Amino acid sequence: MFRTALRNVAAHKARLLMTVLAVMLGVAFVSGTLVFTNTISDAYQKSSAKGFDQVDVAVRAKYQDSRGDKVGRRAELTRAVLDKAAGVPGAASATGVVTGFTAIAGKDGKLVGSGWQSEGGNYWGTKDARYPLVRGHAPHGRGEVLIDSRTAERAGYRVGDTVRLSVDGPVLKPVIAGIFTTDDGNVAAGGSLALFDTPTAQALFGKKGTYDEIDVKAAPGTGQSALKSALDRALPSRLVETTTGQRLADDQAEAISSSMSGMRQSLLVFAGIALFVGTFIIANTFTMLVAQRTRELALLRAVGASRRQVTRSVLIEALVVGTVAGVTGLAAGVGIGAGLRGLLGSFGASVPDGPLVVTPGTVATALAVGVVVTVLAAWLPGRRAAKIPPVAAMSSVHAKATTRSLVLRNTLGALFSAAGVAVVLAATSMDADSAQAPMGLGAVLLIIGVFVLTPLLARPLVAAAAPVLRLFGVSGRLARQNSVRNPRRTAATASALMIGLTLITGMTVMAGSLQTSIDKMASASIRADYVVSMANRSPLSPDVARKLAAADGVTASSPLRNGESRIGGETEFLTGVDGSAIGRLTDLKVDDGSFTVSGTRVVVDKDRAKSHGWKPGSRFTAHFEDGRARTLTVAGVYEGNDLINGIMLDDAVLTPHLRDPADMQVMVRTSGGASGATKDRLEKVLGNNPAIRVQDKQDISQDIAKMFTLMLNMVYGLLGMAVIVAVLGVVNTLAMSVFERSQEIGMLRAIGLDRRSVKRMVRLESLVISLFGGVLGIGLGVFFGWAAGELLGTKMATYELVLPWGRMALFLLLAALVGVLAALWPARRAARLNMLSAIKAE
Repeated sequence: MFRTALRNVAAHKARLLMTVLAVMLGVAFVSGTLVFTNTISDAYQKSSAKGFDQVDVAVRAKYQDSRGDKVGRRAELTRAVLDKAAGVPGAASATGVVTGFTAIAGKDGKLVGSGWQSEGGNYWGTKDARYPLVRGHAPHGRGEVLIDSRTAERAGYRVGDTVRLSVDGPVLKPVIAGIFTTDDGNVAAGGSLALFDTPTAQALFGKKGTYDEIDVKAAPGTGQSALKSALDRALPSRLVETTTGQRLADDQAEAISSSMSGMRQSLLVFAGIALFVGTFIIANTFTMLVAQRTRELALLRAVGASRRQVTRSVLIEALVVGTVAGVTGLAAGVGIGAGLRGLLGSFGASVPDGPLVVTPGTVATALAVGVVVTVLAAWLPGRRAAKIPPVAAMSSVHAKATTRSLVLRNTLGALFSAAGVAVVLAATSMDADSAQAPMGLGAVLLIIGVFVLTPLLARPLVAAAAPVLRLFGVSGRLARQNSVRNPRRTAATASALMIGLTLITGMTVMAGSLQTSIDKMASASIRADYVVSMANRSPLSPDVARKLAAADGVTASSPLRNGESRIGGETEFLTGVDGSAIGRLTDLKVDDGSFTVSGTRVVVDKDRAKSHGWKPGSRFTAHFEDGRARTLTVAGVYEGNDLINGIMLDDAVLTPHLRDPADMQVMVRTSGGASGATKDRLEKVLGNNPAIRVQDKQDISQDIAKMFTLMLNMVYGLLGMAVIVAVLGVVNTLAMSVFERSQEIGMLRAIGLDRRSVKRMVRLESLVISLFGGVLGIGLGVFFGWAAGELLGTKMATYELVLPWGRMALFLLLAALVGVLAALWPARRAARLNMLSAIKAE
């Protein structure tokens, strides 16, 4: 039986090619994902590990938790703590570390590198072992800076050049005193690093006389653990905590691995979808292969082969196919991993250097996935073939499914579908956080139910296309009959395309609805012409608000300044605003009271008012960072949103209690309204700072929507793999169907059907099957998009369902195109059949 199975594989190479391709694509996706994420993770881990070479023990300040009416704060690492750490037995040296955001502008005035990875720090003394100088000298004073060699190369800077940079808003123009090399992971990943002398860095980053961390180097012969113990004994444990360099490296590696796991899981989900779609093709292929060899299998049964042996022979064929697909998929996956890494560069992202990582786990996973998916998909056709009595198989009386089996299938499908719809509907009435699991379960149940019901749905939906098919004469009528002749095969083929279009349509519905909702939110809540913020969302210097308020043409402006407080034993963040201007800069709906921010009168959003039981006239005591308290009065309750919410009070009340005032953004209204000239004028007032963004309402909306657009484009690209697999499934089904109907096609040719009509018949059949899958997929996608939108609506008041009719029409055209392209080869093959040979075929 083993030799028989191998001969069958060799005899059906062309028929099994599409199955191998389908499985191979899914395996390639899985192995490519693992290679890509392992490579990136390994590169970052090695890069970050180098950054701890000069750290044997790190001393960090502890955060004093908020308690009662006292606002929590982080302890300070002063010069006294540094000197004490340096004098500990076993310590060779101690370095005070200061860090903060620093954006460097290129010679073209644009931000160099990624804003999120633009960092600044301090250069310790005249020779800092952390940052070896390749040219120049250590920085001295506010007028000198060092930049990393990668940034210097990208921007074309040399020692002695003047560079424009920003820490929290105002533009600085120091001279480049030197260029250094670094193993910093952010720099290796495309960011930038600027270094000042320690007093300058402390002043710029708002840490005068203090440090973010103290790195202690051990003396020769002293281990990290021994040095840590000595530091623990010498330093006050209530104020500081110590960690060995090895532990820091391990924690960093774990954090990198954890951050990569989210990307890995997302990519593997799409790989699983491609494999799931591939199972339909595999099951279809083996069902047709078994059907074509029914008499052969019956003869084997007649000469003594048992049912188990017949099933085993089919599974051996699947094992061979799965192994070949696994090996080729692994090889393709390595190429995909390398391609994805290169693709990051085209998006402006850089990755630390390192080799491609192909672990034994990746190899084992690829082979296991290829073999297991193929064997499981082939098991049911093999088992079904083994159960056919030899005499019945030889006379082909087994061909039609029994009424009982169809009733059972339709009943199960209806139950699954009903359960899925019920669970999804129930999830839409639940809290968004707790509804995710039920929503996912309901979606799976509904998709399974529709898949089981597709043979039943195929007849009425294909019949709906009959009027159009009649326009094509005999070819159209034959195509319709062929489509419904074997509804199970038609259903399995269409389901592969249905799943891909379900996900694509659902994501498109959600993205379009979110975009509209964000536009409404920005236009409904903001009257300001512009909102000014840092590129990486870090705090702005108060100087920015002062410069904007004094700019020509500005009629109203207000900072949004954050401050932590304790109210009723709970932590609440207050937003300090210009009380006289905020009403002209926002357009928030007031539910109760008036929108008055003046003195100790404040406004609060509806959610906070409800949680605290506040209403207009309510009084409460706020305890500020400096330990002082003020009694505040609620003047009004407004409807907050994701852009504006919280407790707003007059900036003149909040700022005196803040240790380091900083604004998250500044809202500006001008006499001329939003225009290109006005925006240019405001940017000029701020020194054309590349780190500061001046955005109007449309810019804000587009900025928020970028994330959804990027995600949607990624989904389109990733689900493209599932669509390709579905195309292979349609090609495979049609090719096998043509082979199966060779005698019938020969007879049609003999009675006058020409080659062009045969081609048209196969193409129309493919078109009908693809459109059937497209209609089901778009319908399910709209339902899932609506259901997910109901959950989003609980967290976004402006959310409304928007159906992208144009996109959905495009998806339906895509399904039709899939059908036309998939039919090219099978139609050509059918038309080229020799009619006499075909008539004699069995």
